[in-house]
Amino acid sequence: QVQVVESGGGLVQAGGSLRLSCAASGVTFSTNAMGWFRQAPGKEREFVAAISASGLYTNYADSVKGRFTISRDNAKNTVYMQMNSLKPEDTAVYYCAGRRGYRSQSTQMDEYHYWGQGTQVTVSS
Repeated sequence: QVQVVESGGGLVQAGGSLRLSCAASGVTFSTNAMGWFRQAPGKEREFVAAISASGLYTNYADSVKGRFTISRDNAKNTVYMQMNSLKPEDTAVYYCAGRRGYRSQSTQMDEYHYWGQGTQVTVSS
């Protein structure tokens, strides 16, 4: 049974930083590309960042490039996202997702096979 647990969300002022973590179990984590998505109130879920199974390759949405960094520790079955210079428009529920059996990362939601429950990030102005 796959379990994905996100943590690290919270309330932060604009310009601040947060580090999200996502721990996965019940999967062969080191062979799965991982991604982060977010959904703001009243908006569709959107891609934020993704990382290949090896950790060598990453993709970012234009809106977060230069501010967010995705990384992973396969020994700990965990993927991270460091979020710096946060803006009020970054306020959303952030979801971690994995591509079972696929080493290459993807920006497409329907190419992910398992998801976490989400963690709230709120950035105040």
